[in-house]
Amino acid sequence: MSIENVLASVAVKDIKAASAWYEKLFGRAGSTPMPDLAEWRFPRGGWLQVYQLPERAGHGSFTLAVSDFAAEIKSSTRWALTQASGLQTARSKQ
Repeated sequence: MSIENVLASVAVKDIKAASAWYEKLFGRAGSTPMPDLAEWRFPRGGWLQVYQLPERAGHGSFTLAVSDFAAEIKSSTRWALTQASGLQTARSKQ
């Protein structure tokens, strides 16, 4: 797999407490584009968003940016990932 970038998000109960924890982990404050969202960008392209949504706290998602979408979909059968098992793609929603 040729992953070029990863974007991740994590739901939390308390954005202030979670932001403080991630600030300690990363050694710097994140930006806050909205009151219930903190985000960190990383030098090599990764990005983490932490957002307050108590009913989903502890759950997250991630996006993998790849260079050859068709090849990655074909190879996804090797990892036993299918749309039925939760693999969602921008093209599968069209």
